[in-house]
Amino acid sequence: MVREIAQNLKTDLCFQSSEVSAFQEASEAYLVGLFEDNNLCAIHAKRITAMPKDI
Repeated sequence: MVREIAQNLKTDLCFQSSEVSAFQEASEAYLVGLFEDNNLCAIHAKRITAMPKDI
C-alpha cells in the first residue's frame, strides 16, 4: 500500500525492506492500540461487542 501511494506521488521511488517493515510495525501498533481502546469503550458501555461508534 505504501508503495502504491508513493507511486502516485513520484514514480522513481524505491524502498528498502527495513523501511517497509518499520511502517508495517508502526501501523500494526497503531491499529492494536485503536482496537484496545475500542474494546474498552464497549466494556464501559456494558456491551460485549465492539461497534463502530466506539472508535
